[in-house]
Amino acid sequence: MESKAPTRILLVSYPAQGHINPLLRLAKCLAAKGSSVIFTTTKKAGSEMQTVSNITDKTVTKIGDDSLSFDFFDDGLNDDDPMRENLSDYTSQLEHVGKQYVSQLIKNQAESETPISCIINNIFISWVCDVATENEIPFAILWSESSAVLTIYYNYFHKLVAFPSKTEPYIDVHLPSVILKHNEIPDLLHPFNGYHFRTVLVTLILGQIKNLSKALCVLVDTYEELEHDFIDYISKKSVIIRPIGPLFKNLKTKGDFVKSDDSSDIIEWLNSKPEDSVVYISFGTIVHLPQGQVNEIAYGLLDSQVSFLWALRQQDDLPNGFLEETNGRGKVVKWCPQVQVLSNPSVACFITHCGWNSSMEALASGVPVLTFPDVGDQITNAKFLVDFFRVGIRLGYTRAEKKLVTRDDVKKCLLEAMEGPKAEELKQNAMKWKKAANGAVVAGAGSSDRSLDAFLEDIKSCGAVNIQNI
Repeated sequence: MESKAPTRILLVSYPAQGHINPLLRLAKCLAAKGSSVIFTTTKKAGSEMQTVSNITDKTVTKIGDDSLSFDFFDDGLNDDDPMRENLSDYTSQLEHVGKQYVSQLIKNQAESETPISCIINNIFISWVCDVATENEIPFAILWSESSAVLTIYYNYFHKLVAFPSKTEPYIDVHLPSVILKHNEIPDLLHPFNGYHFRTVLVTLILGQIKNLSKALCVLVDTYEELEHDFIDYISKKSVIIRPIGPLFKNLKTKGDFVKSDDSSDIIEWLNSKPEDSVVYISFGTIVHLPQGQVNEIAYGLLDSQVSFLWALRQQDDLPNGFLEETNGRGKVVKWCPQVQVLSNPSVACFITHCGWNSSMEALASGVPVLTFPDVGDQITNAKFLVDFFRVGIRLGYTRAEKKLVTRDDVKKCLLEAMEGPKAEELKQNAMKWKKAANGAVVAGAGSSDRSLDAFLEDIKSCGAVNIQNI
């Protein structure tokens, strides 16, 4: 006999914005489709979420056919604890505290006769999969990077192809349908990478790769039309891949929990500009540019005479007089509602660090990019944006290359991306991917929407099997 109990899904996120955003979007989609969803991360991350969203601990919000609630836990550290700056120590502390909390939450739900049907986690917290297994609860993984990058890490973990090593540091990596040079794979996998947290990050990511075959499925914030070859490849490796993106495009994720107070002025300013006249610049929440590079970008903007919107936390680093000289033509802010910005018709192109969230938002919004990768998967994303998706122009160098992008380079690339035949080609390609993204999330018909429905059916099937076994 099939269970009629509601599907109750627990989502556990690593406490960083780039991890929280896609998982929160997924939470809204699941609730809108009739699942009761609990979203949890640390209290510190929860308080930061509230600065841009109407989210508080223990709140329950009606979405679509069901609800989304938040339940944050204390990671046991003061806000200024130096352990937060040491990734190895912090992830160990998070695992220690998080395991106890998630286990107790599962127990509490069971005792209140509202048992958890499935648990979803994201990268860096593979221990959540262990907790799910110990409690005999099906789990899924939200992979918040591209399917191409997932394929790279999968092949690296299982030693299916040769990767750069200390003895052969410059060899090509032969993947299905593509060959990548040694400096086009995520640089965390390169033996000469000197990033001080490289070993920890690789260990955390590979810890999740190890769990792929045990998961009910792996949900990826991408769409079939964009990454068919890689989705198909991984799907043939005893791993069920369900592309469910672009998550931000799903109508159910729009408008929820977003305050307009800080963004209305930005959108009003964009609305005052002509179509395809503004360059949007943002390097995400983690990348910190050297002073010299900030200067060169600033002078490149001055010399190009283009209008710009720059999301820059380190505004004190701007050259003296820059804000005065660009008054009216440019706007510098500490934070931007990026999805709203990229969907504004005045935005012509996007200078981006190429994190997957930003890459997906640009592709699905039809906005060409100037790539400025820093570390990790950003390097591979930049390669695909330029050479495979054909929506970008190379601009910046990676952290490992230690090269400065000059103001002349900034000016040249900006003008190339905003006017003339190259700009038209980039825009046409970008609009093609936007059209495909819009189609992927159409309710009941789009490839990603059907994939999400299939995932929910998987959960219900597991529930029916569990009841029959009682």
